[in-house]
Amino acid sequence: MKKLLLSVSFLLVIFVLNAQSLEEIINKYTIANKLDKVSGFKTIKITGKISMMNMDMQMDIWMKNPNKIKSVTSFNGQEIVQVFDGEKGYSINPMAGSNTPVEMTSEQVKEVIRNNMFQNYMANYLKEGKLTLDGEDAVNGKPAFKVKADIEGGNSAMMFIDKSTYLITKSIANVNQGGMAISIESYPSEYTEASGILLPMKTTTSASGMEIVTTFTKVEVDVPIEDSVFKIK
Repeated sequence: MKKLLLSVSFLLVIFVLNAQSLEEIINKYTIANKLDKVSGFKTIKITGKISMMNMDMQMDIWMKNPNKIKSVTSFNGQEIVQVFDGEKGYSINPMAGSNTPVEMTSEQVKEVIRNNMFQNYMANYLKEGKLTLDGEDAVNGKPAFKVKADIEGGNSAMMFIDKSTYLITKSIANVNQGGMAISIESYPSEYTEASGILLPMKTTTSASGMEIVTTFTKVEVDVPIEDSVFKIK
């Protein structure tokens, strides 16, 4: 009996030593993604494309420390714009039949800011008590931590963080758009360091039966970007 108790105690000690807290996981995630270094940069510019339904659309993203961000997606001579100037957010979507800038709601602004690399949204959610560790799962045969985030508007997202690299290899976002519940599943891949920035150069996303592939082709750091870039003219 004593040997059995000692064996059980030994196994429990090993389990405790191998178990990682949510804080430790997010800290390692931050370091692995070099997000602890990003604050030292002034600007980031990303060039890429979005492919869907046999169409390719040019995409450009500008970010300026600490919270300015603008994205422009070009298609057939028209531009879909999302911009946050540090105070307000605006969008222009000619595909919806209008070239008039529309001010974003607070929830839409927060969604745009989550794409700003100067904002470590995972660390921010941890501080706000919006993250929970929901066990483990496998992504492409590799073990991953499941970290759930309760985000704005009653939406939620599950991030799968690879246990060996601490990079996100899968995410499932459950969101409400126009009164409809939508599940968006994404697979970031081809992580590459460019100019001191680590990014998934390819992300495959599935939503409502549609597949969208986002590819980054160029990453530039500390290029001059005037504040006027983030203003709607």
